[in-house]
Amino acid sequence: MGPRARPVLLLLMLLRTVAPHRQPPRSHTLRYLFMGASEPDLGLPLFEALGYVDDKLFVSYDHESRRAERRAPWVWSKSSSQLWLHLSQSLKGWDHMFTVDFWTIMDNHNHSEIMRLGVLSESHTLQVILGCEVQEDNFTRGFWKYGYDGQDHLEFCPETMNWRAAEPRAQATKLEWEVNKIRAKQNKAYLEKNCPEQLQQLLELGRGFLDQQVPPSLVKVTHHMASEVTTLRCQALNFLPENITMRWLKDRQPLDAKEVEPMDLLLNGDGTYQGWMVVAVPPGEEQRYTCQVEHSGLDQPLTATWEPSPSGTLVIGIVSGITVCVIIFLSGILFRTFKKRHVFRGIMRDYVLAEVNLTQMKGKVQKTTY
Repeated sequence: MGPRARPVLLLLMLLRTVAPHRQPPRSHTLRYLFMGASEPDLGLPLFEALGYVDDKLFVSYDHESRRAERRAPWVWSKSSSQLWLHLSQSLKGWDHMFTVDFWTIMDNHNHSEIMRLGVLSESHTLQVILGCEVQEDNFTRGFWKYGYDGQDHLEFCPETMNWRAAEPRAQATKLEWEVNKIRAKQNKAYLEKNCPEQLQQLLELGRGFLDQQVPPSLVKVTHHMASEVTTLRCQALNFLPENITMRWLKDRQPLDAKEVEPMDLLLNGDGTYQGWMVVAVPPGEEQRYTCQVEHSGLDQPLTATWEPSPSGTLVIGIVSGITVCVIIFLSGILFRTFKKRHVFRGIMRDYVLAEVNLTQMKGKVQKTTY
């Protein structure tokens, strides 16, 4: 696979990773994304880290500067200085850990030896996601996953302190890491203790910012036709938090989940979200379908239906009006032209008659003279 295709795989991996889980109400998540390339020929850094609280970016770090940068206004408070110092040190440690893990995985794929020999100039990528989710009942779920060259590779299981291989080539690294029992204990301690504690501290700092309730600014239904398939798309725009319920109703009755496509959710650049859900409908029955949206920022659910655009009727009316005006205008021109010709013919007839009479009178005069 060529180097040009790898950024696409990396992007797909990151989008799948960053996409928020369907969290229960009032759950909170702290997650870190690590990514890097073995060779800087893809425009990717050797190591870059991004930190998110409830999918809101609050910190970034890169290998070149070796500095953590604040990415949210609420992180700049004086009370965050100690937390920020600890976080910066952790990111530097993860920078080192990432490099060691990267070379271990490449060694087990024989990629590092090939690169040393200069036989292969192709770059490889590593992605890591780690963090925790804390629910309202204090139930904690930790996650720590590795992706290699844009594909799932290894996942740490805190319950057993083992690694789960997502592909056969990951078996060698899995066995090597499971020998290191100290590392497994440190990973488990971070996911079950350190991460939830840090999340609680960040939530305290971000109080008033992270718990904003922004209802959808707009809910609309659009109509699409492709080949012989007619679809309706319901869109909810600019809401926060991301927990939202969207459903399609037919004749005011909810449709079965198998009849509609799963809801898609996307993070906007301003930190809000947008969601959409699509359903295929028989042509001519669009008015029987209604989209219903529920969100914590709404007092009551919002509904929307597809309304045929009046533009088609308007265009027909305009064209018809113009046609009538043109016909009337041309009729007026023809009428005036005909009228002018009629008057002109009357004048010419009178003129001819006048000449005839004049000639006859001249003849009579001449006869009388002789």
